[in-house]
Amino acid sequence: MTLPNPLLPGFNPDPSIVRVGEDYYLATSTFEYLPGIPIYHSRDFVTWTQIGNVATRTGQLDVEATPTAGGAWAPTIRHRDGVFHLVITDAFGRGTLHFTAEQAEGPWSDGVVFDGIDGIDPDLVWDDDGTAYLTFSGLGVNPALPTFMHHRGLLQAKVDLAAGRALEEPRSIWSGVGGQFPEAPHLYHIGDWWYLVIAEGGTERGHGVSVARSHSPEGPFETAAGNPLLTARGTGRPIQNTGHGDLVQLADGQWRLVLLGVRPRSMTRAFSALGRETFVTTVEWRDGWPVFEPVQLTPRDGVVTYRDDFVAPELAPAWMAVRRTPETIATVREGSLQLRADGSTLDDLVPVFLGRRQQHQTATLRVRIDVSAGVGGLAVRYDERFHYSIAAGAGRVVARGAIPSFERTAEIASDSAVVELEITSRPPGGDPFDDRTSDVVELAAVIDGERTVLLELDGRYLSSEIAESFTGRVAGVFALEGSVAVDWFDYRGSDE
Repeated sequence: MTLPNPLLPGFNPDPSIVRVGEDYYLATSTFEYLPGIPIYHSRDFVTWTQIGNVATRTGQLDVEATPTAGGAWAPTIRHRDGVFHLVITDAFGRGTLHFTAEQAEGPWSDGVVFDGIDGIDPDLVWDDDGTAYLTFSGLGVNPALPTFMHHRGLLQAKVDLAAGRALEEPRSIWSGVGGQFPEAPHLYHIGDWWYLVIAEGGTERGHGVSVARSHSPEGPFETAAGNPLLTARGTGRPIQNTGHGDLVQLADGQWRLVLLGVRPRSMTRAFSALGRETFVTTVEWRDGWPVFEPVQLTPRDGVVTYRDDFVAPELAPAWMAVRRTPETIATVREGSLQLRADGSTLDDLVPVFLGRRQQHQTATLRVRIDVSAGVGGLAVRYDERFHYSIAAGAGRVVARGAIPSFERTAEIASDSAVVELEITSRPPGGDPFDDRTSDVVELAAVIDGERTVLLELDGRYLSSEIAESFTGRVAGVFALEGSVAVDWFDYRGSDE
């Protein structure tokens, strides 16, 4: 394996990929964050750049009132006749949606809701005569229907894309070999066969990739011997939860599978700080079946740094807000990011928070912030229940670690109008029998050139296994009172 793994580090689950000529485009899930559904681009499968997002406007995704872990679930991106297509489920929101765009970076359409489809993880494919098929996992996510939260296996229906409706009652197709939560189906016409690649076993440690094939997109499907053909369950591999894969043929004829996985740490490797990330593995074909290489950990060398001085007229596409678009709470003006408080806190479903994905477990995030007109700071969050933060203003600096039923705080006095705040994630170190966590998180402030660590917190509580969130760590800035101005945001991370 010579490609970097993770391919897209940090909160980037449920990857789907399409090749258009020499270009590769990849989309992932975003759940309650906006803008939603990032689009990444590469020409060499090594360097990936986020070129935009699908959901950039209010109304494209109905996430404003969705519960945590609802929203944008599991896209499939495809290209046909000069048009990009993306299907996705807005869980507990609008339903199963179809977006289109002439350019992958957007703008994307407002999205058409499929009538007659109730499920998740939709896949879109066309047969040789142009008939469109939607194959999906039959977990009901519409609270108004009797199928709500019932799983009916994998389903399929012919669809009218223009009208946004199923042309038939969805029917059952092959649903794997007995693993729980069959999901993430992708259907491909390769040679004489239609291959159905699915996930089963649940998106946790039992996750895996199973395959079947048929001479028709509708089946019946023949099961591959030895399913699941790819899984990390029961192994000591550094990447676990491997599943939810999407096949792509490279321009040189080789094949790859992009999929999700996690990088757990601790003495028992129990805690995945960054959540589900995008990985890649090689694919060979033997006797008409795909053979997947086990997913290897090949992190990128060196230190990754980026700095946003907010001199561009618009925010970079990597910035996200929670359940609302960034422009509703923030303005880029005169080389700073202005945040306006609205009475909410990080404990609320809709905080005044703007963040980016944390991409490394060993990382330092720093901001310089003017709090002369308000109170705000720097935070890393999984959701409204699990977050660590450090805030300045009103004569003090307060560090806070919040998890359900417990809270820890520390504070120091400060009359400084401009302070530097820092959050550092580092390996626990020391005796391996004491390393029962993913990392240690430090909350610090730099005032008049002096760095003070206010709190050291156990990082395991900001992990996918503890928070049970589908997202990952998102680090950024927030406002609690008045308005604050962020001069710069600095990130430094390493997998070494």
